[in-house]
Amino acid sequence: MKIVVIGGTGLIGSKLVKILKDRGHEALPASPNTGVNTITREGLAEALDGAEIVVDVANAPVWEDKAVLEFFETSGRNLLAAEAAAGVRHHVALSIVGSERLPENGYFRAKVAQENLIKASGVPYTILRATQFFEFVGGIAQSATVGEEIRVSPALFQPIASDDVVAALAEVTLAAPVNGTVEVAGPDAIPLDEVVRRFLRATQDTRKVVPDVRARYFGAVLDDQSLTPGKNPRLGSIRFEDWLAQPKAQ
Repeated sequence: MKIVVIGGTGLIGSKLVKILKDRGHEALPASPNTGVNTITREGLAEALDGAEIVVDVANAPVWEDKAVLEFFETSGRNLLAAEAAAGVRHHVALSIVGSERLPENGYFRAKVAQENLIKASGVPYTILRATQFFEFVGGIAQSATVGEEIRVSPALFQPIASDDVVAALAEVTLAAPVNGTVEVAGPDAIPLDEVVRRFLRATQDTRKVVPDVRARYFGAVLDDQSLTPGKNPRLGSIRFEDWLAQPKAQ
């Protein structure tokens, strides 16, 4: 079965392509690096020719509010139109748990806009919403740093290993479209300040973590429901402590 992975050369996409190929499918990594551009439409129709499933894990090259919205809306419209023309049977998209709950965050607003395009497209679909990746914790700490202090919210946080996200993506990709949303999260809910503290300890970083309920997470104030899944999410198997112990986490 031919499966096109948009963003197939990135962190998630490259791992997904490998899993799908290992399972005997024709998995095509599609990105500007491979001559497929969902913004300009270059190579898009050719890539989708004969494809039964398309998985969109592409990320915006910039995160400025207006630019990221334009990226996801333009890319989404072009991709979904090309899929309809090619007769694609299943559109799978990776999104973020809590996107609609944090409208102050421009990136989250853009992901909600992308989801709305998918729902209105008429192409059978599954949206997989994941919590934040373990791999992003260092960036979260850096964004909240002032001098030698990191001020972050103590709100509950349920991050997940990217390998667990890829495993869930592979499952929903090869299943029937649900025409709805599936959530996947890490196995443990931990206060965000504690997640950052554990990361710093594991990386021998001496900055001080200061819990602050008013601290903003990329523009948004958090509560315990902001970045945690709803009822009955899929759960990854890799715990944060085990991931931190791996050399690649350092």
